[in-house]
Amino acid sequence: MRTKTEQLLELWVEARTRFSNQLAGLTEDDLTKKLGNSPNSVGFLIRHIGDVELLFAKNVFGDASVSVRAKTVIDQADSGEWTDLEELKAYVSESFEKLKAIVEKQSEEDWEETITTKEFGTKTKAESFGRIVSHTAYHAGQMSIIKKYGTN
Repeated sequence: MRTKTEQLLELWVEARTRFSNQLAGLTEDDLTKKLGNSPNSVGFLIRHIGDVELLFAKNVFGDASVSVRAKTVIDQADSGEWTDLEELKAYVSESFEKLKAIVEKQSEEDWEETITTKEFGTKTKAESFGRIVSHTAYHAGQMSIIKKYGTN
């Protein structure tokens, strides 16, 4: 029988494919695309997903080895600087690996531990993990629409 950690990890990895599968087909030209007057480009959204994954690894799951300057979260606006595709791919590869590594260390009991963050209040780690699953899928959907219909 698979543990809760294994099950939740499988769920996240599968849900994240909505994002990760898009990365292979992106071009640097896609990174600056926006949809109408929307504030965020594809490049910003990629960086934002990485920033939030690293914040989860550090703040939700307690990985003290993670150092993150979540510029997209701090600025809350697209500065237009997220235009290096290989750099962005490397960043989200690292964020995925960091979050995955700390999640793999969670015991059955850890998932019931409550944590409090300013972003979403007090929740169990399991409930909090649902936030990262939905967060990535939400922004992956935005990326897909922007890539298809957006302009530079």
